[in-house]
Amino acid sequence: MPAEWEPMAATWMVWPHNRTDWPGNFEPIPHVYAEIVRHLSRVGRVELVVNDEAHAKRAQAVLEFAGVLPKAAKKIRFHEWKMNRGWTRDSGPIFVKNKQGEVAVVNWRFNGWAKYRNWKLDDQLPELVARRLNVRRFDAEFEASPSGAKARAMVLEGGSIDVNGQGLLLTTEECLLSPVQARNPGRSQAEIEEMLARYLGVEKILWLGRGIVGDDTHGHVDDLARFVDARTIVALHEPNRSDKNFEMLDENLKRLAEMTDINGARLEIVRLPLPSPVIYNKQRVPASYANFYIFNGLVLVPVFNDKNDRIALNTLAEAMPKHEIVPIYCGDLIWGLGAIHCMTQQQPV
Repeated sequence: MPAEWEPMAATWMVWPHNRTDWPGNFEPIPHVYAEIVRHLSRVGRVELVVNDEAHAKRAQAVLEFAGVLPKAAKKIRFHEWKMNRGWTRDSGPIFVKNKQGEVAVVNWRFNGWAKYRNWKLDDQLPELVARRLNVRRFDAEFEASPSGAKARAMVLEGGSIDVNGQGLLLTTEECLLSPVQARNPGRSQAEIEEMLARYLGVEKILWLGRGIVGDDTHGHVDDLARFVDARTIVALHEPNRSDKNFEMLDENLKRLAEMTDINGARLEIVRLPLPSPVIYNKQRVPASYANFYIFNGLVLVPVFNDKNDRIALNTLAEAMPKHEIVPIYCGDLIWGLGAIHCMTQQQPV
């Protein structure tokens, strides 16, 4: 699996339509998507999945209102496939690439984060994309185990992993190993590591502990810590000991300080702040600057009109000096419990 900063042909997104993801505040969401598409289409193609022709027309109207269309018409393609939700990072295809430069799709099972019932349409997305692109598809399936576990597809969301493209994969125990919202019950850590190695070409798994407060996915790493180059990880830090995030983030930083690459060299760890707690309807939501998306020299970073926005943007600019850092206001988007990385999925050249 290539690193996110490697050359990409396209970004896949599902245009928003499920109002229950943003109860009472759906109206601004398509306009946030339009702003993201506006920036992405400057540096690559955007593949937009819509439910039907009427949904496509609504998306086009918002993109025209935002000035994205018709200017970027050659960079945006629509695909009419009915979906349950719009979190493409988790339900969409994860692309891999071989030494000859051929791209393929890994088809992991998606089951609504082992929490929601409306996921079966989303689970078809990798197969639909592979067929549309006419690329090979690998179905990630566990073999039957000596312990009695039956052969079946492995559940994995793109937001639960991050790779450096050189053998390392970062994830959390809370998401992949916990009995709460268990994705692959009955499967051991060793079995899961073997599947990640087999289907993503990684050599070493770096395990963090728990994710941040408010994370509906139960521990996705893309709200927590991210590779920004082959040996550098930006990781959330909460200095306030009374904040509910302090304990788990402090533990994760201690783990990261001891981690090494596949050659045994220590990794560079850069601390990234959190915004002040974002509360909607008495619920703390997972607002995090770590949910940024890298695409062909751009880094789209969620911001929240918070005093730490500037610190986070400067931190990422220093960590990725050759990239253009672009803030995207996500105060409304985060009510859906996800931000920019959650809604995007990259396709390598």
